[in-house]
Amino acid sequence: MRLGGALLTALALAVSSCSSAPPAAPSPSKDDGIRGPPSLSAEVRRQLSSLSPAQLPPPPADPTNRYADDPRAAALGKKLFFDTRFSGPLLDDANNGAPGTLGLKGEPNKVACVSCHIPDAGFLDTRSPREQISLGSSWTRRRAPSLLNVAEASFLMWDGRRDTAFSQPFTPIEDPIEFNSSRLYVAQQLARLYRGEFEAIFGPMPSIAAFPTLAASDAGCADLPLDAPHGTCTKPGSDDEGVTRIVVNMGKAIQAFTRKVSCGRSRFDRWMDGDTEALSAEEQAGAQLFVGKGACAACHTGPYLTDERFHNVGLAPQFTFFIGTFDDPGASVGLAAMLTDPLNATGRFSDGDDGRDKILPADLSTLLGAFKTPSLRCVNMRPSFTHTGQYRSLEDLVLFFDKGGHPAGYLGASENVARNLTTDERAALVSFLRALDGEGPAHDLVTPPELPADPGP
Repeated sequence: MRLGGALLTALALAVSSCSSAPPAAPSPSKDDGIRGPPSLSAEVRRQLSSLSPAQLPPPPADPTNRYADDPRAAALGKKLFFDTRFSGPLLDDANNGAPGTLGLKGEPNKVACVSCHIPDAGFLDTRSPREQISLGSSWTRRRAPSLLNVAEASFLMWDGRRDTAFSQPFTPIEDPIEFNSSRLYVAQQLARLYRGEFEAIFGPMPSIAAFPTLAASDAGCADLPLDAPHGTCTKPGSDDEGVTRIVVNMGKAIQAFTRKVSCGRSRFDRWMDGDTEALSAEEQAGAQLFVGKGACAACHTGPYLTDERFHNVGLAPQFTFFIGTFDDPGASVGLAAMLTDPLNATGRFSDGDDGRDKILPADLSTLLGAFKTPSLRCVNMRPSFTHTGQYRSLEDLVLFFDKGGHPAGYLGASENVARNLTTDERAALVSFLRALDGEGPAHDLVTPPELPADPGP
């Protein structure tokens, strides 16, 4: 759909829709020093420029991981990201060997990070049936987010359960519905498969010889958790300093790899650079709606189109295909668990603390039902949306926000409000969102690595 001049003019005025009668925009000046098409007002260009700087900023330094930018750690991390030999047995009957599954129930060594963060699909899950939530050992309770531009994040996971990237792998490793493994089994596998490469980076591995060797079939739990977003399989060694340190360093290597994956610059950025043909008329109208009447930039702000905060958008879980619905408290519980976790940014396994947790509210109960704002760069690559994965098209997602969310059926208090967009305005906004795709990660980051051969028992 292409929009006529009258509608484009109306949409340009809509950027100040919070007031009932916005003043006429001043005539733009081509030499006012603000990026963006000179046909737009200075205020609109100023808002759009905040989303599209001349150069996207590189990943910020991460003081919690001294190996974050070590190329040796990144090379090792890529192998660990692709290697399934750290996972325990599949638990769910849904693992029946059919397309989209990872194997048969009871089979171990079938799940890796790459299973739900597929590199050539934008580091998200396009494998699992229906492409909504993920099927690892069992069905996850939340959609696997894209890892593109994950290096920009201070808080990880939909509920902020982790504030250090090196600690994030502990969640899927010890969760019976994901890897169904344990830190002891992972540490033993690292020692068996990667000791030389590991020690060349991190120094001698702590001794874990006091623990009996876990078989792959006994790496994790025998039963699935009932309804928690994440379960934990507690095995011997879960509280051992040496075992934990080995898995922490595994996480630091994986972070060094994932820091490199990004969406890249988009057609929107080229338009802001002065390429007047980069966006269609409809997409240009959508850009103006994004910072105006659509109110998207209230949360999807900054160069990566996320405020890295947690918001309750009034989403009633309606996903019933595999797991049924359940009340998910979100950040109110996830952040509370993170703050007391010895693996957080202030803990002894962190290499430094930049005070990232100080931005959180003192009363975390105010974040009941709130979830992290996802980046919208490369959003068009995603097969489903929201933490539940219940929306399978950008059209449905935009309609949900246009209505101001659901009237009931969720925990906490919604921050969402109705936008009252027209059909043409919703279509323009969707078109703009599709123009945010970039060139994606470099080829060498998505190509499977050669993994070390299994040395045997």
